[in-house]
Amino acid sequence: MNNQEDCAARFDAARDTLTTRSTRSTSSALWATPLFVLLWSSGAIAARLALDHATPFALLTLRFALVCAVLGALGLARRRLLPPRGERLHTAGAGLLLIGGYAVFYFLALDHGMTPGVLATVLGAQPMLTLLLTERRASAARLGSLALAFAGLAMVVADSLLLARLSPAGVLCALASLASMTVGAILQKRSPRAPAEVLPLQYGASLAACLLCLPFQPFAFEASLAFAAPLLWLALGISIGATLLFYRLIHAGNLVNVTSLFYLVPAGTAALDYLLLGNRMAPLALAGMGAVLAGLGLVFRGTKG
Repeated sequence: MNNQEDCAARFDAARDTLTTRSTRSTSSALWATPLFVLLWSSGAIAARLALDHATPFALLTLRFALVCAVLGALGLARRRLLPPRGERLHTAGAGLLLIGGYAVFYFLALDHGMTPGVLATVLGAQPMLTLLLTERRASAARLGSLALAFAGLAMVVADSLLLARLSPAGVLCALASLASMTVGAILQKRSPRAPAEVLPLQYGASLAACLLCLPFQPFAFEASLAFAAPLLWLALGISIGATLLFYRLIHAGNLVNVTSLFYLVPAGTAALDYLLLGNRMAPLALAGMGAVLAGLGLVFRGTKG
């Protein structure tokens, strides 16, 4: 009898522990999600300000170098600079795709004439592509919800789409950026390590990719506060802060749901552009924001069901 009571007590304790962890995870996601979208949305504005004073690959290389310095110092202080040896290749590969490949091909696409709106639309295919690659039994309703959000995204960036002039090289770079981010996110989802344990190696690999491109790209920047301020925000606020939140969300939630949050980024950027710089949103963009929110609401509701 005592053994039965002891087993029951242990079972109740384990159940309470799991419930507490689940509650903490849910509450954590509630604040992490909007904070991630807000931080990531601000990245486009910071990049726009920084690119007035630097070439794209100068900005990208200096940004990754600064991130490596900060994460390297933190890793040495924690005595956890690298993941275990058996996981380093997988970790570096995931980061090289998700961080380095995505960013390098993104800037190359811009350099070949792709507009930010077209790039945002191409990258908007990531949630649907992720759904097809990771969920064998994807429902038509779930695909339809993602398609609604995707249509809303296209409405938000419609002005940029209408001005677009596509080149074969630009399209290839945009598709390479999409593929890098999609496969990289899937690989990162499989990593059991905390973000702080993998990011130093991943940004090191991404910095190496940028350095390989430098001989073929112009490198120039202004040593001024007007450049330093957005560079610091891109490095500390986006590459460290927002990426830590993104990896946390990837680890804790459904990968399709997490990647679908990127549908909110152009809308968030447009809202910040209005609040900070006074640029008003077109009625079509406002309607697009509504479609994005409606589509994402259906995506997350379908997951709960």
